[in-house]
Amino acid sequence: MTFTSAALNHVPTATAEKAGRTEWTPAAAALIALVITLVSPAVLGDGDTFWHIAAGDWILSHRAIPQTDPFTFSFAGAPWSTHEWLSELFLAGAYQCAGWSGVVTLTGAALAATAFILGHRLARDLDGAALIVVLTLGLGLQLGSLLARPHMLALPLLAAWAAGLFAARDKKSAPSLALLPLMTLWTNMHGGFLFGLALIGPFALEALLEAPTDKKLAVARSWATFGLLAVSAAMLNPRGLSALLFPFHLMGMKSLAGIAEWQPERFDQIGPLEIELFALLGLALLRPVKLAPLRLVLLIGLIHLSLHHTRHAMMLGLIAPMILARPIAEAIGQPSPAPARMGPREIFATLALLAALAGLRLAIPIERQDGPMAPISALAAVPAELRDKPVLNHYGFGGYLIFSGVKPYIDGRTDLFGDAFLDHYDRIVAADSPALDEVLQKSAIDWAIFPPATPVARALSARPGWKKIHGDEFAVVYAREEALPPEIRR
Repeated sequence: MTFTSAALNHVPTATAEKAGRTEWTPAAAALIALVITLVSPAVLGDGDTFWHIAAGDWILSHRAIPQTDPFTFSFAGAPWSTHEWLSELFLAGAYQCAGWSGVVTLTGAALAATAFILGHRLARDLDGAALIVVLTLGLGLQLGSLLARPHMLALPLLAAWAAGLFAARDKKSAPSLALLPLMTLWTNMHGGFLFGLALIGPFALEALLEAPTDKKLAVARSWATFGLLAVSAAMLNPRGLSALLFPFHLMGMKSLAGIAEWQPERFDQIGPLEIELFALLGLALLRPVKLAPLRLVLLIGLIHLSLHHTRHAMMLGLIAPMILARPIAEAIGQPSPAPARMGPREIFATLALLAALAGLRLAIPIERQDGPMAPISALAAVPAELRDKPVLNHYGFGGYLIFSGVKPYIDGRTDLFGDAFLDHYDRIVAADSPALDEVLQKSAIDWAIFPPATPVARALSARPGWKKIHGDEFAVVYAREEALPPEIRR
């Protein structure tokens, strides 16, 4: 790659004819994104969705944000940082209004909005097949984390925030103050807001380096002012400064390494990230892609994060296309299209199609079935009097237990439990005898629910005084014989 700032100084010019070819692309991307979400079974494939909805229900019913854990028996009353409370309200509201179809539709709306924002931004620089390919590659990196969870609901905020920073550089001005409410929303919806704050730095430095000597002070002042206002906007949350520090606490936990989305990218199968990286490499070798140095540093940083933590591929998929759109257009000799605009008819048609698709999804209720994170039949087999007693459970089952009114031993809130507790739990799951004996006695465990192949499940099956009361392909339930009702104990 060669480097230049030419992309920063480019002024788009084109004919109105080209605008007609690009204006539908963002809308089409939004419609496709919505359809993919509405039909994808993976959207409801994460156990954390259950406890996020339960948390939102708790907030709605108590008209307050919990400061301590109300869900587990092992950490009852312990301090709990409810940092995604607003997203949880949205999820709970969607579930109360339309069940699981409502949750899926809400998630689809978030991805559709993200696709539209990204498409609209890219259409400023790209047209035709190039626009479609770059947009498809970017959105493809969102599909690996397409789950009904807070990070998806906050995704449009990331897209809009990044697009706003790029727009500010295009205009050679400080970012619009209209972005600040996005930061306040983002802070209350997902911890990724910290990346949004960090993203200000590279753009501010780029603006400062390119400013004429007599204007550097003014540029520094305008960007510093925006940065301070953005931090102030982030402070508008129930926990104040602690909300800004929370992501650092979470990232510092060793236990994150055991969670799939925080693990390094694997290349044993071809996936969206590998395809995107090869596409970028191929283009760079075939064409003289010219990228400003600071934007190259930002791109490399995003690739680094994506390789180390799979969940960061989403950020790469949104921001890398915005970085590369103009350089790619120049490399392939494509003139800039005119600004993409949609008239009232086009807007109405798009909204009508989106509403029709959402309405169709809402009209067809989703019935949850047994799954790796939803031991529905297994829990249904547990006697009512046993459900209120201490349970030792699989990490991934904790969300469903909370959702069903059962207080689990553990669930997906890594930040609540801490490294020491999670390390001990791993020993329990591995059927380490001292750890298992300790938890059964100290926590007075009366029943347990785990996937059948889990070592601890096999250990309980051979343990005197314990009885298997249910088993299927997803979950097996064991209970102390003395804790069972007489009719089951026999």
